[in-house]
Amino acid sequence: MNRRAATAACALGAVSALTLLAPATSTATAEAQTSSPNQVLIDAYGDSTTLGITCGDGHCAPQPRNAVTYLQLALAAHDGERVRVTNYGVGGTMATQLRDGTGNRRAGPTAGLPWRERLAGSPAQIVLINYGINEVMQNQTPEQFYAAETTLVQTARALGKEPVLQTSNPMPDNRLNARLAAMVAMTRRVAAEEQVPLVDQYAYVCSLPDWKALMSDGAHPKPELYRLKAEQDYRVVEPLVRRLLDNPH
Repeated sequence: MNRRAATAACALGAVSALTLLAPATSTATAEAQTSSPNQVLIDAYGDSTTLGITCGDGHCAPQPRNAVTYLQLALAAHDGERVRVTNYGVGGTMATQLRDGTGNRRAGPTAGLPWRERLAGSPAQIVLINYGINEVMQNQTPEQFYAAETTLVQTARALGKEPVLQTSNPMPDNRLNARLAAMVAMTRRVAAEEQVPLVDQYAYVCSLPDWKALMSDGAHPKPELYRLKAEQDYRVVEPLVRRLLDNPH
């Protein structure tokens, strides 16, 4: 299957049941991060697909084999302990909630703070941002999503962080996936307008033959797909890490 056919299949695949995206607590630790001139800290923000939820036997829960963990392992293998990725994913959340500080407040001591305040207190140099699925489920408009992601990116950059946008992985349901494609288009638009790095997971996963077999339900990947997503993250993030390690401030 070529890339164009696979992408079409992504948008026109058979309908499958969607497991509701119930809020889940982030795996981020409450310990304050500290950085040194020869260390790079990365914060990963997003929904349940950042948190790392996988579903099976009618039960959905965060799994240790998720994209953030795989990214950490890949960076550590290349750059050692000088790089640390912290997972701030929270299930059931949207970009507007991250912006406004209205997400799951159990997800760390700063989770209830507005984005600017929260990020100002983080020593992370790189910030990953992954949203879109819950915007579809909560009937947000693409314009609302565009405004929220633009604010997230502009604020991060104003605070001296390197924002990296990620598009959501696709959803097997035709109708929902068509709406998700509109959100993905907004993420691509923000990345282009703000000139920030983009990991286009939606396009990548759509290019995989039989990608639906790698999904655990209507939204959450199986560990194998999380690993593949992490490889795409690594291709974009590692050059940023290398630049920071080679030119410490």
